[in-house]
Amino acid sequence: MTGNAAMKAQLRKERLERRDAIPADTRIEYSLAIAAFGEALAFEPGAVVSGFLPIRSEADIRPLMARLRERGARLCLPVVLDRETIVFRELLPGGELVSTGFGTRGPGPDAAELDPDILLVPLAAFDGGGHRIGYGAGHYDRAIARLRQKGRDPRLIGIAFACQEVAHVPFEPHDVRLEAVVTENGMRTFG
Repeated sequence: MTGNAAMKAQLRKERLERRDAIPADTRIEYSLAIAAFGEALAFEPGAVVSGFLPIRSEADIRPLMARLRERGARLCLPVVLDRETIVFRELLPGGELVSTGFGTRGPGPDAAELDPDILLVPLAAFDGGGHRIGYGAGHYDRAIARLRQKGRDPRLIGIAFACQEVAHVPFEPHDVRLEAVVTENGMRTFG
């Protein structure tokens, strides 16, 4: 493991432990605050927004996704196809959700695949420069690279709790910076 990879692994472990330590009822309150702050996200009606369903101790952004839908967003969820690839399938009201691997659920194979304009990205850690540490599999980095190869440039909005912030995330050329992060304390944008 390279120096950066080892540092990322340690930061990931520490910040996920902090996130896990947030009591469940407090996570609910924080998630509702994230929804309130995230509602200010600017987009045109019809924009495709990729959210996620919470696993483990992640923020629950279903209230935020509902508010964005009310404002005209088309919603989709990431679906893990294999160890390398995620696609984004349309999330329709009342649509069936199926197991999609790694403890996640999402729309099944009959759902339309969409190219998101905005990605609401779960993460393990972030810093004040907009750098993030994911869960280590690189799914989002590869998905973003594929979207860019198609001529798309999705906006990346991190979703986290404030305790997941670190002083500095070691980053490499393939790492993609966030435009903003939304925590229970508000939305921060990065230059």
